[in-house]
Amino acid sequence: MEIGGRDFLNTPPTKTVRFGGSVVATLAKYKQGDLQQYELLKHQLSDPDIKDGQIINWLQEFRSCVTLLGKDHEHLIHTILRLPWLDRSPAVIEEYLAFLGNLVSAQTVFLCACLKMVVSHFIPKRVKICEGGVDISDSDDDDDENLARSFGHCHQALQVILRYVPSTSHFLVPILNEKFPFVQKSSRTLECYVHNLLRVTVYIPTIQRDVLEIVIGKMLKLDVSAPRAAIEEAEERGLQHRSELSEEGLFDMDEDEPGEQGSGLTAHPMAEKLDSLMMVTMSYIRDSCLPKGALDVERTKELFRDLLSIFDKLILPTHASCHVQYILFYLCSFRVALAEAFLEHLWKVFQNPSLAPVLRQAAAGYMGSLLARASFLPVV
Repeated sequence: MEIGGRDFLNTPPTKTVRFGGSVVATLAKYKQGDLQQYELLKHQLSDPDIKDGQIINWLQEFRSCVTLLGKDHEHLIHTILRLPWLDRSPAVIEEYLAFLGNLVSAQTVFLCACLKMVVSHFIPKRVKICEGGVDISDSDDDDDENLARSFGHCHQALQVILRYVPSTSHFLVPILNEKFPFVQKSSRTLECYVHNLLRVTVYIPTIQRDVLEIVIGKMLKLDVSAPRAAIEEAEERGLQHRSELSEEGLFDMDEDEPGEQGSGLTAHPMAEKLDSLMMVTMSYIRDSCLPKGALDVERTKELFRDLLSIFDKLILPTHASCHVQYILFYLCSFRVALAEAFLEHLWKVFQNPSLAPVLRQAAAGYMGSLLARASFLPVV
């Protein structure tokens, strides 16, 4: 394979300027108590101006002595995991993925650290912004092409780790939940993270229910923070403000602006974030159940069972949730039998005397909501 005009696998690495001895010698001196070259090694790895050739040389040396990188070298490993590998050349990315595979197979103690590093890149790069002494840093609005490429490399890294450590999924789910961005972050940040979480289930289908539970749980927090009355009030204020600007000749009402009716965005910030996350989730459901435009019955049944379980666990007991349940309503629209199964389930909940009255009342409400709004259900 040729990279940069040379055979990457069959030629030695290019020479680059570096200080200190080899990695093996440095680790040996560290074991004897000599920390000078060890600290120099970490300093060079932390250099923001480090070159691609230097990264490749270091990674190749680390791969050759990965069995020596035990728990005592935790700080060194964390320094390596902080290397800016995603925005580098294909040669660096390939070498870094190989290093990750070698590391987790030889030193499983660093599995979670590697997973956290990869998952931390599920959102656009963070830029520091300070206004009036207040830190309002958020993710950079990178172009879609570079962002898609970076996310693709992240999923490639997860698949490499999964290949060497089949039990990765047991450690991954808590990390996915832990790394979920705060709801105060931008819609773009939340949308990217949720998209990547759902993408993980494509090659690790065993965690689909867990991932959907994480996503729906976060959406419910947004939902209860955006009551219907507050959304309508925000929409009215937005329309009134635009009307005033139009009267002053400062705003063309014929042009679509963010937050206008028909633009797809809402004037309420939390509702806007919820809209974007629900769109991503519904797209996932559509693509999962309707590959190539035809309904995959078995896949749809599996997804229905997962969502029904999450509905009972999270949505049904949540007070003042007005929107998230439409994810399940949307799935029911693919086949009448799904809607009938959902209504039958709600009826059983309503009739169950051992359940709390508030749950039975909520079940009745969801039955009425679906029957009143679902145009795909037959009248008779």
